[in-house]
Amino acid sequence: MPKPLSDGAQRLVFGVLIVLLVSFGIYWSVSTPGTSDPEPKDRTAEENGGGTMVEDGSDGPAVPIPTTAAEDMTLADWLPFAEEEFVAAAVVAQAFATDYGTVDYSESPEEYYERLGRYATEDYARTLAQSSGAEALWGERAEQEAVSTGRADVRSVRDFDDESIVFVLRVQSITEGNDGETQNLGDFAVTMVREGGEWRVYDFQPADAGNLGGG
Repeated sequence: MPKPLSDGAQRLVFGVLIVLLVSFGIYWSVSTPGTSDPEPKDRTAEENGGGTMVEDGSDGPAVPIPTTAAEDMTLADWLPFAEEEFVAAAVVAQAFATDYGTVDYSESPEEYYERLGRYATEDYARTLAQSSGAEALWGERAEQEAVSTGRADVRSVRDFDDESIVFVLRVQSITEGNDGETQNLGDFAVTMVREGGEWRVYDFQPADAGNLGGG
């Protein structure tokens, strides 16, 4: 039978146990990482006005875009210009084409192209002023004292963007003093752009040659 410890030995063993327990408690509190805010980082549905939870930094829940009912759809809402602007551009295009077919052969080619330049952008007016190749026809018609009256009609809109409109026009020239000859000049594409707050001719050429815009 083991011999019981003396009172002094029992106090020593008890003291050692107390020290060990205190040391273990200190070690545990230091080595175990502390807990953070128990609230999750995700925003709750209440913070987002209900619905699906959204993580911080995301774009948020998709919001349905508004749609237009078929009976409320209006063509004008999809065009870059109001109807009045299309009409204003067409008026200038038609006036230019009419003057293109109107030729008084008693005037010089320079005067003719200068007249056309009044409808054109600055760059295209310079191009018209440098035009040549009409002198032979001019000489022939001048001898006949011919005067041609132009007619033009807008047939369609070929193309448009937020800066330009391309019209297709049919152009005719009726010559007096030459047995009343009527010459159908054909269809022309006229590119119109805004310059100085007004619609101006940017380009003019036969419709089958292209002229898809780009003003």
